[in-house]
This record gives sequence, C-alpha cells and structure tokens, in this order.
Amino acid sequence: MKHGKKYQEAAKLVDRSVQYEPAEAVALVKKTSCAKFDETVEVHIRTGCDGRHAEQQIRGAVVLPNGTGKAVKVLVFAKGDKVSEAEAAGADYVGGDELIPKIQNDGWLDFDVVVATPDMMGVVGRLGKVLGPKGLMPNPKAGTVTMDVTKAVNDIKAGKIEYRLDKANIIHVPVGKVSFEEAKLQENFDALMEAIVKAKPSAVKGQYLKSITLSTTMGPGVKVSTAKY
Repeated sequence: MKHGKKYQEAAKLVDRSVQYEPAEAVALVKKTSCAKFDETVEVHIRTGCDGRHAEQQIRGAVVLPNGTGKAVKVLVFAKGDKVSEAEAAGADYVGGDELIPKIQNDGWLDFDVVVATPDMMGVVGRLGKVLGPKGLMPNPKAGTVTMDVTKAVNDIKAGKIEYRLDKANIIHVPVGKVSFEEAKLQENFDALMEAIVKAKPSAVKGQYLKSITLSTTMGPGVKVSTAKY
C-alpha cells in the first residue's frame, strides 16, 4: 500500500522498534494525525486467545469516561411501557415487528447500536443475517439485551463501546478523537485496558496481550508497551 507524503512525514516521528509508554504513545498519536478531518483514535490489541474455542472468547463493553467524540444513533426494540421509556431515555428509533421489513427489505441501517428487551429477541433474531455480520446484534454480555433500557441508552450515549475478538483474535476499538486533550484520551485508554485485562478468559495459556497499537484513522501505528498489563 502506497502512502502519501503527509503519512510518510508522520511515520518518521514513530520509532517502530520502540514500545512506548501509554502517555508517550497518546502524545505521539496526536502528533502523527495527518488528515484534514478530526480523526478517530483507535486501539488494536492482539491477544493470545484462540477465539475458535468458546471459553477463550472475549466480548464485553466499557463506558469511556470522556466518550468517543461521536454522536451515536441508538435503535431500541421494545414493546409496552418500554417503548416510552426508551423514547424518554433519548433513543433515536424505537419499534418492534414493523421495523423488520424496513431493515430486511429496504436495507435501512441508519443506526450504530441496537438494544432489545429480552422479550423482543425472538423478533430481533429474524434479523440475524443482516445485523450479525455488521456486529449490530444485541448481546447480553455487551449490556444491549436488557429490561433496563434507560441505563442501556444512557450508557451508549455517554460513550459506551463494545469490544470483541475478530477472526484474527484482535480487538479493534475507538477511544476518542484527535481533538481530545491528551489527558482525556489517556483516561479513555486506561478505562479500556482495565476492562480488557479483567476480561481475560481463564482458559488462555501463555501471554494474554501480545501487542497493543494506537493509531488514528489515517495515521501510522504507535506500539504501546504491554509491560504494565
């Protein structure tokens, strides 16, 4: 992949042989941002898990203390009293069966997170083929299948992010925007790492966190020392 001049200049600031302390890595990532828009700061964590085994799967959620810097659209599947509760909590869309054809046939996907009450999972299950591959399927571990829709919506709007292993056993998550102050990015990063360390499956043998890389949407990766984790 050929990178432009700006990227190459930014990449010169990063010593690829060094694993930086988290605070240094955060400062460096802000410096190496080379796009004209407010880039997202992402964390990529390579784990020693083998996601093919259920007992080595990692999936959960954490509320970032300073949010993600992105306005998140929430869709809630609910019925009865829970509909008005979800609306009052600030959900962008609330509905039930009537949303199935809109999503399945019309390809409507104008939302970032889906929450469902447990009694609606039968309905939501019919959308598995659409929502599953996009990582939008509600899940109890991520707190998106719950009767407490107020808490679920509030947490998501406040900056709750979900983390899970991809097929290569890597976790990819956003921790804020380049425009954030260093201290705020650092707090978000620390909150994420604390959650990931706690989520370590007991079945994992050997090194749990193999590498941690911070980067912006378009910028070079900065390796973070795994020593303290």
